[in-house]
Amino acid sequence: MHANTTADVAARTEAGRPAAVQILTLVLCFLVVAADGFDVACVSYVAPLLKKLWTLTPATLGPIFGAGLFGLAVGSFVFGPLADRIGRKRVIVISLLLFGAGSLACAAAPSAGWLIVLRFATGAGLGGAMPNAITLSSEFAPPRNRALLVTLMFCGFTLGLAFGGVVASLLIPSFGWQGVFVFGGLFPLVLAPCIWIWLPESLRFMAGKPRYASEAQRVTRRLGDASHALLQGTHAEANDAGDARRERVTSVLFGPRYRAGTVLLWIAFFCTLWVYYQISSWLPLVITGAGIDPVHAARVGAMMPLGGTIGSLVNARLMDRHNPFLVLAASYAIAAAAIAAIGVSIHLPSLIYCSVFVAGYGLSGAQTAANVLVAGFYTTAARATGVSWALGVGRIGSIFGSMTGGAILALFGHVELAFIAFALPVVLAGVSMVIAGRCYPRGSLDHARTQSAPVGH
Repeated sequence: MHANTTADVAARTEAGRPAAVQILTLVLCFLVVAADGFDVACVSYVAPLLKKLWTLTPATLGPIFGAGLFGLAVGSFVFGPLADRIGRKRVIVISLLLFGAGSLACAAAPSAGWLIVLRFATGAGLGGAMPNAITLSSEFAPPRNRALLVTLMFCGFTLGLAFGGVVASLLIPSFGWQGVFVFGGLFPLVLAPCIWIWLPESLRFMAGKPRYASEAQRVTRRLGDASHALLQGTHAEANDAGDARRERVTSVLFGPRYRAGTVLLWIAFFCTLWVYYQISSWLPLVITGAGIDPVHAARVGAMMPLGGTIGSLVNARLMDRHNPFLVLAASYAIAAAAIAAIGVSIHLPSLIYCSVFVAGYGLSGAQTAANVLVAGFYTTAARATGVSWALGVGRIGSIFGSMTGGAILALFGHVELAFIAFALPVVLAGVSMVIAGRCYPRGSLDHARTQSAPVGH
């Protein structure tokens, strides 16, 4: 009788509106990933000024681009397992405080060497924010519209990238490059106490842990009837969590159920962020090298995240109806063609906007969809680690891309050929998703979610 009542409540919850605390969680996580997106954007937009100020070559600019990304990779690998131990919310707050302090310090960097060190520290602090925002929002989003709502949340990242271009164009004329870093530091420091006060901890994380019992009760009261839908399968996952802690989380990620998916997703993450950061880091310099002023270059660069916002929403709807791996493969195909077209249109003002926009539609849209997919791929016991480590592998790819873009441009000599080379890893990512689609047909994905109750069950 009790089971039937719980099922009825869960069904009513899925059909109704989300609870206020669920909406609040998605909004706060949106702001967290927006801070991450802004930090990524700010360095590429101030790079032309730093190049002139410190007489830097493209080769010496590479470590400045790569330092923050290397820090993000380290932070992702460290904070993921920590979040599975102390909670998603606590790690987000720690990350924001470290990130904000580091960004403010970057504004006072006296030389390129100091900026490299401080960018690494800033990235390491930020490394735990995005993965846990994705994880927490996916655990609080209503199951029926989870893919769409988590995608809307992650649009904060792409809008943060676009906002970075707008802020840079407004602050640089009055405050120089330092003003961009100051803004990037103040925002997370103001956001951190808001997260601590209003963001709830994951019910799935707290389930079965006595020390979180009172906190879990408070969150359950805030959720009301919505807690029944979110907690379906949690008791079984609590038992799985105990097993995972005894076996170590790597046994979950590389066990029979997840091994192929883990490897193929890591390939896609590596290649996607490799190319995304290669383009976002070097495109402003390529555009300014073609005789376009830095402010105009920032506006062109903003087309990529704006296109990604639309692409991610389209992919979210398609993922609800089709095999998500194959949806990603199609998005990568669009991205590869558009990236190759950027080199051809670099001297054509009307076309460069379109090609960069479509490249963002395919590439950034695919990355957002991949984040949603990986958040729903693993069981609760390994979810934060699975998301963080996938992003960590992607961050390694982003380091490679940001530091080798200049070398590829120099090697090929012609921008047209260089951007064709930029597109090749995207093709590899698409192939990996086609293989994953064959390994995990849509029916098997639904079955796995039902068995282990990850996101989208």
